Amino acid sequence: MRSSITIAAAAALAAGLSAPALAQNSVTVGITAALTGPPAGDFAPAVAAMRIYLDRVNAKGGINGNKVNLVIEDDSAQPSKAAANAKKLLTDNPVLLINASLSSTYAPVVAAARNAGVPLLFASSVCPKDVYPPAQASEFCTTAFGATYDSRAGLSFIKQTAKEPVKIGFVAMAIPVSRGEVDFAAKQAPSFGMTAVANEDIPPPTADYTPYATKIKEAGANWVWAWAPWVTEVRTFEALRRLGWSGDYLGYEHLVSENELRRIKDPKLYIIGADAMFENPLPVQEEIAAAAKAAGSKYPANEMSEGWIGGMVIEAALKAAGPNPTPAKVQAAMANLKVDLKGLRGGPLEWTKDNHFRLKQSYRVYHWDGSKVWFSYDVK
Repeated sequence: MRSSITIAAAAALAAGLSAPALAQNSVTVGITAALTGPPAGDFAPAVAAMRIYLDRVNAKGGINGNKVNLVIEDDSAQPSKAAANAKKLLTDNPVLLINASLSSTYAPVVAAARNAGVPLLFASSVCPKDVYPPAQASEFCTTAFGATYDSRAGLSFIKQTAKEPVKIGFVAMAIPVSRGEVDFAAKQAPSFGMTAVANEDIPPPTADYTPYATKIKEAGANWVWAWAPWVTEVRTFEALRRLGWSGDYLGYEHLVSENELRRIKDPKLYIIGADAMFENPLPVQEEIAAAAKAAGSKYPANEMSEGWIGGMVIEAALKAAGPNPTPAKVQAAMANLKVDLKGLRGGPLEWTKDNHFRLKQSYRVYHWDGSKVWFSYDVK
């Protein structure tokens, strides 16, 4: 899928109207994203939200007099497609490239962006280690995921919640970042007083999760920590329940998690994450809902926080880069940026020269009938 027109023009075409000519002054942002395929639910709503957010920005006159020309390519979470997309997107001379796909697509996109001297933003895709201190100069991340921090927070919650000695199983998708995070968690488990009994690395195209769930159940796990795309987290959980496993399960929050918690309604299923769910809507969440409705979005508003945050950060970065932005100016602006997220997370998103993740990572644990309070970690 490709769009090389401004998002305002795209909206006009979707409505059956003639598209206006591109604004004389425009700035291009390119995205390669998993818009189709099994993992699409973790990414497509975020891309839609970024389009809606930036469409609103354009409708108000753009940023420093420039319209935002958002160019999107679908990679279906396939590395070869992501590589081709990055090459194609860079021919449009973008000031910023965005990855919104699985970590298996990172290597070719990172290589292309670095070779072209264009900053790369991970938005709705998990934050890679290169954005942590000391950060790689040209890479940034807005996504709630935080490798190593997520597992420490998850294990802390399990330790506080468990009423008996913890025998813990781990679930990952067989992609680089997910596998690395779960391996990290398994090594950390003994320091939390837990016994690691299973560590399942599940391939992305898996049709039957029963064999992996069986290994976890037969290993005697009474808790599971899953850090993977939602399809892997939820299908492993459901396979465990079909096998009669009665333990507690903690997964990481994804765009669809709030609706999935309500669907499943399992008293021993918990979700931990950095994004605020919509159970008691904040003003900004009401704004997202109204914007999604006005745009005729097919995605629920409570799946759009990641993309809305991405849009807020893109707007702030382009504004700080000035009226004639270049990749170098945008990168410099991003290296000294603070964005008020209005409650969508536990605090602002703030980047410095050496930290392109955030200065503080805050978490909340959700259950289908209620939630825990925020708790935070300093990022060092």
